[in-house]
Amino acid sequence: MIRGYDADLPAPASPRAMTPRSFLLTPELADYVRASSDAVDEVMADLIRETAEMAGRGEASPTLQIAPEQGVLMRLLTAALGVRTAIEIGTFTGFSALCIARALPADGSLLCLDNSEEWTAVARRYWARAGVADRVELRLGDALPTLRSLPAEETFDLAFVDADKTGYAAYVEELHPRMRANGVVLLDNTLRAGRVLDPADESDRALAELNAALAADPRWETALLPFADGLTLLRKR
Repeated sequence: MIRGYDADLPAPASPRAMTPRSFLLTPELADYVRASSDAVDEVMADLIRETAEMAGRGEASPTLQIAPEQGVLMRLLTAALGVRTAIEIGTFTGFSALCIARALPADGSLLCLDNSEEWTAVARRYWARAGVADRVELRLGDALPTLRSLPAEETFDLAFVDADKTGYAAYVEELHPRMRANGVVLLDNTLRAGRVLDPADESDRALAELNAALAADPRWETALLPFADGLTLLRKR
């Protein structure tokens, strides 16, 4: 259950402090990177702000939202790759989905899998405000069984995974038969703030092992980018 604001809690941090950024960048350099890239539009900026305010009240974790510059990259990739069908595993308040949906053609589609009705309710509001709600289908529940229930046939041009880290290997395995040839899978948080070098918990270990496995997997062309918290790009061969 989402906890309401408590007047006895410390004052929320500023939205700027709560906005995710690459762990490799100082706040000043992160601001420069954003100023030197396409800006997010008004709807996206408002969603970032609302999510930051939720985090400041303890209602959500700011680390669950991708950095704005990552959203710009995902929007660019969606358009450049000519994506028509996409899937997202882990939606949170909907910023990444909004970035993808904005770049889809009018008849494009994005399937979002998430298990939180509360957070995705925020997402739904912003998808509607952005005029892309008709391109987005949200299915609530555990992502892996939902993914496995989809036909095991080549369907998607793009996939974005930003969910439970211990589940990434299974998500990649289930996505493979469902991606079209040359389809691209994006995996978020694959550097774990650098902890993949010395894993501190099960999630760190899971991603360190997956990174090694993907680099040797002939089914995928793999590039792990030192961007945001590590962004792995997989192209289905």
